[in-house]
Amino acid sequence: MGLRRGTVARYATGSVGTGGFSTLPGLVLVYYLTDTLGVAALAAGLIVSLAKAWDVVIDPVIGAMSDRERATRGSRRRLMIAGGVLLPVFFLLTFAVPPTFGSAAGAAWVLVAFLCAATAFSLFQVPYIALPAELTDRYDERTRLLTARVVVLTVAILAFGGGAPALRGLVPDEHAGYLVMAAVAGLVLGGSLLVSAGVERAARPRDGASAAPGDRALPGPATAAGRPDVAASVTAGVAQHYRDAVEVLRTSRPFRALLATFVLQALATGTMLAGAQYVATWVLGDEGAVTFLFAALVGPAVVFAPVWARVAGRVGKERAFAAASVVFAVAAAALAAMYWSPGAWVYGVVAVAGAAYAGLQSLPMAMLPDVVTHDAVQRGPGRAGTFAGVWTAGETTGFGLGTAVLALVLASTGYLESRAATLVWQPDSAVLGIVLAFSLLPAVLVAASLVTLRRYPLRRHDIDAARAAAAPEESA
Repeated sequence: MGLRRGTVARYATGSVGTGGFSTLPGLVLVYYLTDTLGVAALAAGLIVSLAKAWDVVIDPVIGAMSDRERATRGSRRRLMIAGGVLLPVFFLLTFAVPPTFGSAAGAAWVLVAFLCAATAFSLFQVPYIALPAELTDRYDERTRLLTARVVVLTVAILAFGGGAPALRGLVPDEHAGYLVMAAVAGLVLGGSLLVSAGVERAARPRDGASAAPGDRALPGPATAAGRPDVAASVTAGVAQHYRDAVEVLRTSRPFRALLATFVLQALATGTMLAGAQYVATWVLGDEGAVTFLFAALVGPAVVFAPVWARVAGRVGKERAFAAASVVFAVAAAALAAMYWSPGAWVYGVVAVAGAAYAGLQSLPMAMLPDVVTHDAVQRGPGRAGTFAGVWTAGETTGFGLGTAVLALVLASTGYLESRAATLVWQPDSAVLGIVLAFSLLPAVLVAASLVTLRRYPLRRHDIDAARAAAAPEESA
């Protein structure tokens, strides 16, 4: 018996919140700072960058905390609930700067509130990423679980990306409009996280139910707490948590290869997404075209995430992942032609990249639990949260650097900044820089990720062997 549909649905529901929080700040926060609070653009960008840097600092610590909760209580649920309760509060506060505040005070308010919101989000996100390795030990079931997550994630990104600005525009007063948006979005974010926080309990067999041969239930606290090294981590300090993060990188070759691949691809897609507005304005000649570019890149994942899951079931996750990466790189490279011939064809090619993007999202996430299982057999269980913390930090770094890379390309190609209502014409070099940042640069980064992916050693038979090795230990 595989995962129940309710377990899959409950886990995937968490991606409503993760997709929403990952989308909204990048979409509206800088604009809120510059055009409502009067904060300088450089300072606004610094505030968002500091939050990304903070994620890198705290995620490994939260990962270790999650493992400690798992070892002593048999569940990661408390941290996830804390994140679900706190995130709506701090998200609302981020957009609740009093109108009487000056720009400096408003910037300080947003910085503190957004850092708290990012921390609350990590309390949920890190243990959430650790869970698939514990919800099921079956190779294909993990693909099914993460495919459902990516489908829901994609719908959430599209819904929040289009719905949040509309909510903001319902109220004439800008400050009140942002409050309405933050209140409604915060409730949806928190509700989805709290629903998903109970997935561990829902996944355990009901009283009187028996597992099918080969299935294993989620272990309770005694399973992990019996290991001396896990029990010792209960009292470990922050420095030890960082040493643990370095240790998983040092000792797990599959994790190093998979993480390097994912970070390179996050950098590629982050650069591409950050450049979408510039492509719409200066290449396609229509600011509103960014909506269609965004939908073309993200929307196909709803349809193609299950397709990549079926491909992975036939040829293996690593081969399916490589195939998706090749399709994405070729489509991205083809977009370079829009410098000479912009037109509606661009949306079609972006949609092809979007179909491949579904695989770039779902397949590595389905491979991560396999890495954790392999590590547990090699070195003992109890490090899933640490793996998740390092993974989340790497993902945040990749996406965060995408905006920085775009800024460097724009600066080096002579892009001209302007104030609102000021008409400027960009030099050809700047337009070429925009096109390259949206096309060839992401293609090169994804091509480079194929080199690191070749170093990923795990195959289906390795995971099946690890599962078989784990079964006698748990029955002993």
